[in-house]
Amino acid sequence: MGGTSPIGRSRSDAVQLHTSNGGIIPLQNVTILIFTLIFSLLFILALSCSFIGGDEEDEPLFKSMLNDIATNDPGLVMLGENVDIDVDEPSVTVSWSLVACGDSNELDGSSGVHESQCGLPSMALWVYADNSPEAIAIYDPSTIPFIRKTGQRRRIENLVRFDSDHTLDVQKARMYPFDTYLLTSTLRAVDASNITIPIRQLSTIEQVTSFLVEISDVESYEIINGTQVPTRDFDLYITRPGQLRFFALLLFGISWMLSHVTIGHVLLARRLVDIKSMTKHLVSAFAILLVIPQLRKSMPDSPALDDGALIDYIGFFPQMIISASCVLTILLLIMLHSQTNRGAAIATAAPAAHSQGVFQTPRTPAPATPPIPPRKSPLKPFLLGAKVRSRPTAMERGEATCVKEELNAGFVFPPIPHANGILHHRSRSSRFRLGTVGLGGPSGSASGSKSSKSNTLKSLKE
Repeated sequence: MGGTSPIGRSRSDAVQLHTSNGGIIPLQNVTILIFTLIFSLLFILALSCSFIGGDEEDEPLFKSMLNDIATNDPGLVMLGENVDIDVDEPSVTVSWSLVACGDSNELDGSSGVHESQCGLPSMALWVYADNSPEAIAIYDPSTIPFIRKTGQRRRIENLVRFDSDHTLDVQKARMYPFDTYLLTSTLRAVDASNITIPIRQLSTIEQVTSFLVEISDVESYEIINGTQVPTRDFDLYITRPGQLRFFALLLFGISWMLSHVTIGHVLLARRLVDIKSMTKHLVSAFAILLVIPQLRKSMPDSPALDDGALIDYIGFFPQMIISASCVLTILLLIMLHSQTNRGAAIATAAPAAHSQGVFQTPRTPAPATPPIPPRKSPLKPFLLGAKVRSRPTAMERGEATCVKEELNAGFVFPPIPHANGILHHRSRSSRFRLGTVGLGGPSGSASGSKSSKSNTLKSLKE
């Protein structure tokens, strides 16, 4: 109804409308997934290329310096090929390597250290650090082995390298990742004749794990037994690399952002009524509470939590307090809403239970009122068998107004006279009124009442 159907045309003959794509070919989900995988593999491959050639520098670190010393100021050189910095200890361990530049100082067959013109020292040496009475290293060139085929000396690390331990001042360790350290020390070398050998240069590598090292050396001397002996002092400036500071601050900022997210979860949960939705906010805030300590541990070379670092006082500890407080707040909101919903459910179910008779509370019986006998109309003898409905039935049928008028007119004595003196029968639920014309007096008089009764009886007999 209300529609039309084509006559003599099948569905296959209907005209099909095609939407234009504007020259853009839509890609399927499988195609997008394949492109995503290819891009991910290319990205990983590009990052992996950074390891290729990472250990191959243009030239060795100390090559140019050693060649310059061999040409301009030959002598003994000490190279710090490794620097171990331990802030927790706190100490710095420098691994020194002995190198001699110049033909008169170089051991035969040992040339080519760090691809330079320098080699191993040709004399025995005793090395002292920080005016220590005991030597920290003893070098004996006679222990250096030969290669049988070439006759060259092998550079055995344990025979030509020694370690010096120094105490580190860590007053600024609490400023991680902007902590800096300064180490000063002095070295002195003597030969087998107890003659001090001048040290021409002290140098170390520039970068180690989690630290940048910058060295500056200066020529100095000591007075031993009233005699000046040459020494060499150095200062190590230790700082954090820029990459470490960047990632530490990035993790620090992410932790604070997650803490602010937990506050947002509380604000959103306050506006909700559904406990299921509030539970989602609770799970998210609790997950953030577990993630923040992992982010703190992920900071490169981070100090321990009991070291009193500033980054913990303005970061980790406040973040944990805020996140834990937000989790507890959401739990409290869930408890309050569940209690409120439970009370509302009980209040809603109580009227229904009373209506079904589930909860029957004892009620005191209302006092019985004595029955009121029906009032008889004074005109009932004149009706002579006319049927009149009872008042309750008339009330049920909506005839309360007629009953009210009936009562007002029926209990007036003497009755109100009518202009024509004729008895009018009204509806079944109403009574009648009497009207008469007084013969000699006004309505309501005694003579008028007698004549009214006589006329009424005559009309009924007729």
